[in-house]
This record gives sequence, structure tokens and C-alpha cells, in this order.
Amino acid sequence: MTSSRFIGSSNFGFAQYAQEEIRRLFPGTKFKYLEPGELFLIDVPAPAEEVTAALLEAEPIFLRHIQPVQHELLLDKTGDDLLKLIRLIQELRPFAAGEKVAVQARKTKEVKFAYTPYGVKDALDPILQQEQGVESVVRGADKIISVYLADGTCYLGISTPRENLSDWNGGMVRYRKEEEHVSRAKFKLMEAEERFDLDLTQFQSALDVGAAPGGWTSLLLERGLNVTAVDPGHLHPSLLDHPQLTYLQKNAGDVTFAEGSFDLLVCDMSWSPKQMSKLVAELLPALQPGGILVITVKLMHKKPFQTVKETLQNLEPDVMLLKAKQLFHNREELTLYGMKEGF
Repeated sequence: MTSSRFIGSSNFGFAQYAQEEIRRLFPGTKFKYLEPGELFLIDVPAPAEEVTAALLEAEPIFLRHIQPVQHELLLDKTGDDLLKLIRLIQELRPFAAGEKVAVQARKTKEVKFAYTPYGVKDALDPILQQEQGVESVVRGADKIISVYLADGTCYLGISTPRENLSDWNGGMVRYRKEEEHVSRAKFKLMEAEERFDLDLTQFQSALDVGAAPGGWTSLLLERGLNVTAVDPGHLHPSLLDHPQLTYLQKNAGDVTFAEGSFDLLVCDMSWSPKQMSKLVAELLPALQPGGILVITVKLMHKKPFQTVKETLQNLEPDVMLLKAKQLFHNREELTLYGMKEGF
């Protein structure tokens, strides 16, 4: 039987759920941890093309990133390892001239090498540019060389960003903190926008439920939306005078809106999934048919699949789930991306 090997990544503590999702797709798959709780080798009893197609069609919630393992090199953790990698790329010559190529290297945390993951990129980029005529990039690549340095073994694969489920190294999304940064929660909505291919500038009017201190509201305002922010807490002072902001310092359960007032509803509350979904369900009449929802679900009792099922049951039949994903910035939660049914 043809088999294939990959390296999978999840948020810390959620690897078992990512593995369970993969095992449901491919019974008999075996796993070996490279980093406890978050990074693991995947040996699948199926061809790589079949595995990739299945993961893209039914993308797991908790699998943050995956890379193929097409080549394995023995390492002695000295500078000679870089020469082995260079020779391999020279032998493979896997790219066409003009392709944009990103080298993404990671290593096992506790293992020391005579070079850094950045050193791998620094070693390979000149070879790729000079001998294969590619453009070396960090983001926006056509192809990615994924390199993982374990204790004694280098795992290498070449794939597209889409096949990796993310074009960030290991799916670790790093945004730069701005000077007037209201809240790190803003990164969650930025990542959701990117991960779900969601163009926030296409919306007109948004309802932000549980908005304080205003991380999500600030991003929506930056994207040009009219935003109604509801929270009994305080929004960041920098937002209060924005001409496109309506701030209701009340409990969301105490406000009502005209039917179809918004085309986007977002919610990032620290409530239980049951409370949050009940509140969102009560506010759904204010969302236009075909309107979009982006909501976070707190995983309070480590029963994630049951939590997602129960949350969606509270929103049915009015909401169609488009995607559920634990994003890098989610930590102990996941993000649901849905659409209100009916036109």
C-alpha cells in the first residue's frame, strides 16, 4: 500500500483533536510527537495527493498547518548540514525560473544546532536565486520549501501555501503591534479575515457584540465600516470620537435593532458557548439574509467537537456554517465563520 508522511501543527494542547480529525479521514494513520501537544509526524496509509485533496475538501478544525515530508536527511547538527541541504536542492532543481519561493525552517525547541532556522534560509536563498532563477520571498510565495530540524533528522517538503493550509511558517501568524493598538484581540479578527478569505471592506454596517475594549471594532473602523459596538464595559478612548462608530454601553441582551440593520455580525465574548450562542441567536433578526457572522467559541471544558455541535444547534436553522477553525491567535477557543440563511 502506498503511504505518505507529513508534519502537522496545532495550537498547544490541541494536537490530539487535530489527530482525531485526520484519523477520521484516514483510519490507520499513525502519529509521533516532535513537540509534545503541538507538533507531530503523520504517517498516512494513502498517497500524498489523496491526503492533501481530502484535507483541502474537509479541512480539520484543529490542524493549523501541515507540510509534506518528501525527503529526510541525517543531521549531525554542524554547519555540514547546510551543505547537505544545498546539495539536495541542487539535485532536485524543483522550481521554474521566476517562481516565488519561500524557505520556511523550524527546529525542535530543545535541540541545539550550530546554525539557526534563519541560517537555513540564508544558505538556500542564494542558491535558489543564482542557480534556479527564483524570487526569494517571505510571504506571497508560489511554492514553499518546508524544513523541520529534529534531533538527527531533517524533514523537507515542497508544496504550495494552500496545500500547507497557511503560508505562515508553521501556521504561526505574526502581526506587528501598532503604536495605537487597542487590544491583541484585534489579531484574531485580522487572522480570520485572512484565513477565511474575508474582505471586510465589502461590508457596510457591522454589529460588534461584546466589543470592549474595542480590538475588533478598531479593525472594522479601519476597514471603513459603520460599526455599532455593544458592551457595558469601556471602549478604548481612541475610538470614541470616530464618526462611523455608534457605542451602546449596555448589555447586548438589553438592546434591539431594526430587522436587517447589519450585513456583518461579530462577537468575541468571554462567555460560555451556550450563553454566547443564545445571545447571538436573539440578535440574528438584525442581520440581513446572506449576512456574515464571525464569532469565537470558548472551549471551556475541553470537549471541542461537542461544543461546536451544541453551538451550531443553538444557531440553526438560521445560520449556515462556512468554516470552523482554531486560529493561531485563538488559544483556548476557536472561530466560527457563518452566513445567515435566506434571501
